Amino acid sequence: MTSRLEITPLPYRDDPLGYFTALRQRRGAVLLDSGRPDGPGGRYDILSCEPVALLEVDTAGQPHCDSDLSLPTAPFAAQQALLDSLDSEFPEDCDLPFLGGLIGYWSYDLGRHLERLEGQAAPAAHLPWCRVGLYDWALIQDHERQQTLLVASAERRQQVLGWLATPPVATAPFRITAPFEPELDRAGYGERFRAVQHYIHAGDCYQINLAQRFSAPYEGDLWQAYLRLRQATPTPFAGFLAWEDKGVLSLSPERFLQSHQGRVEARPIKGTRPRGNTPGQDRQLAQELLHSAKDRAENVMIVDLLRNDLGRVCQPGSVRVPQLCGLESYANVHHLVSIVSGELARQRTPIDLLAAAFPGGSITGAPKVRAMQIIDELEPSQRSAYCGSLGYIDRRGHMDTSIAIRTAVAEGSRLHLWGGGGLVADSDEEAEYRETLAKIRHLLSALGANDGQPC
Repeated sequence: MTSRLEITPLPYRDDPLGYFTALRQRRGAVLLDSGRPDGPGGRYDILSCEPVALLEVDTAGQPHCDSDLSLPTAPFAAQQALLDSLDSEFPEDCDLPFLGGLIGYWSYDLGRHLERLEGQAAPAAHLPWCRVGLYDWALIQDHERQQTLLVASAERRQQVLGWLATPPVATAPFRITAPFEPELDRAGYGERFRAVQHYIHAGDCYQINLAQRFSAPYEGDLWQAYLRLRQATPTPFAGFLAWEDKGVLSLSPERFLQSHQGRVEARPIKGTRPRGNTPGQDRQLAQELLHSAKDRAENVMIVDLLRNDLGRVCQPGSVRVPQLCGLESYANVHHLVSIVSGELARQRTPIDLLAAAFPGGSITGAPKVRAMQIIDELEPSQRSAYCGSLGYIDRRGHMDTSIAIRTAVAEGSRLHLWGGGGLVADSDEEAEYRETLAKIRHLLSALGANDGQPC
């Protein structure tokens, strides 16, 4: 039976937190968070729960769905079939980004299915390679127009209004119960740094994104942890998903892929400096980043990689670079951000685009497959949702996804964070090591861990 979606205005709020607090303990609750009112650049928040179906891809690359739908056995084909199964009518000429479809995450390790890595790294956490829900409704906040809109059938609307009116259940406060510990000591990082330099000078690759993991035990409510992280580092591509004893808490500033009416955009980040303590120091650090030959070279390498990835599914000759190494500033850092765009080829879908470019080149290195093989060899643990992607794929062909950096992964009573950076031939070992610490220091501080120290 086809249901007709209707749009119902609700009271506007300048952030999504109050609405999501009422929904977050329901099955399949998901928040895609633009970081407003403090985060720059974001426009929409998308909230939902109680999906029609939930699909997980296990660590053998096999999809499992909790519905009676008959789906293909290939992970991306199964997601496309699930998306195609959604049967609803929607308002014509509606410019909202999401009118039903898939929302969830795709872990970095899903790339193992695409590239068939040898699997030397041990699992970091036993989360599925992918977890997406098929949602037939959403609460969308448009901060540009200052509107909150409920997109749902009449029956769903009554359900959602009832959920929003139900007081949330009290939960235990969040607390880190022991210091975060690094998986690698300083010497261990140095060994891997020098191994990367060997591969670069041998001609295997010309950039590797090397990361290290930090872990700590915790107790209490992950939502309280997310609220702390969000306050410390509001970003336009944040997101929260938690279920059973697992969770993904992402404060990403980086778009991976957007598709809207066939127009495709990627926004890779390469190049980072901290914000200054004074306006003058802040300007100096920003200018230093803008004029850094090394950071610019890293960024250009990844732009070339993404041009190739997009070219696999875009119309020939349509891939362009409208912005190269532009400066963007966030609460804690300055970044160099480029834009790569294209036109999706006929008969190609956003899911085809995701599969063609996954995982994002800004967090692998180049060339991508060899970089992934080296990462798998040198990093002791797999990355799980870190460096994967969060986002939505709308049934009309709209998609927006992040690169899941600045991301915590929870399983059982353990919380994991990663810090990494791109290594090239002229990288300095000590500077790169310090950068991995700097990228998570404000997250550690927000969580009340180690007084902001990583170990």
